[in-house]
Amino acid sequence: MQILRRLTKPVSHLVVLGLLALSLHLPAAQAGMIGTEAVVNAAQAQQNRERLHNAFSRDDVQAQLLARGVDPAQVQARMDSLTDEEVQTLASNMDQLPAGGSVVGALVLIFLVLLVTDLLGLTNVYPFVKKSR
Repeated sequence: MQILRRLTKPVSHLVVLGLLALSLHLPAAQAGMIGTEAVVNAAQAQQNRERLHNAFSRDDVQAQLLARGVDPAQVQARMDSLTDEEVQTLASNMDQLPAGGSVVGALVLIFLVLLVTDLLGLTNVYPFVKKSR
């Protein structure tokens, strides 16, 4: 019986020390209620991030980035580091900006098309164009 007590005493000390060591390193879990607004904001932020990634991963956008000397991988890395507020601002600005340019650009294009057709004699829009007939 004495032999058994001598063997169990060090083993029990090791078990107690092991349990104490495990309990000291594990933080206590804390639970709480998550509001609906937090869930909706997180889902909206994720949706905006996916939308930006889809927009910047298009071939024409990446070609324009490369033409301007910007590495598309660097753009993706920077987009991943944006905060949720910055992603929201960028996504809302994408909705508000014109897709193809400005109104002034469209007016200049129309002016040039009418000028060329007037020079070719197909139309008679501008009185200052001298037509050769």
